[in-house]
Amino acid sequence: MPTGSPRRDTPPPRTGPTEADVLRGFLDHLRDAIATKVEDTPEPQVRTAQVPSGTNLLGLLNHLVSVESATFLGGRVADWQATFHASPQDSVAEVVARYRAVTVRANAVLDECADLSAPLPRPRPNSPAPSLRWALTHLIEETGRHAGHADILRELIDGTTGR
Repeated sequence: MPTGSPRRDTPPPRTGPTEADVLRGFLDHLRDAIATKVEDTPEPQVRTAQVPSGTNLLGLLNHLVSVESATFLGGRVADWQATFHASPQDSVAEVVARYRAVTVRANAVLDECADLSAPLPRPRPNSPAPSLRWALTHLIEETGRHAGHADILRELIDGTTGR
């Protein structure tokens, strides 16, 4: 049976009054929650599948690196399924650092966007960009979904719960 201790839950983020403040505040809250959930999980459990699908904590975070890059930075992904697996050479610290770095770069792009209805600026010629509102909502959904997966996986590993 897992032996970890429950964590205290963190409350929803306090945000500014605008729609953009709320969306970005909740996205950053979820980003921090999943990175924190992964960063202190020991090897080899962090990359060990706990469910029949093969999902593991480090793979979830590696996937979110690709999602952030593709959505906000114009990155291309040839095989989405492959993004769910971190390289065996990648340490937990490296994947967490890569995730935190891509979110900083994504936030820098978002800082330049004032109109949530405007297309998201990204370097992808001949490809229509979604609105900033759509992109933020999608990343909240995607990150929240995988943060929930991470909550369950971490509890199965060592009993740790909470954000």
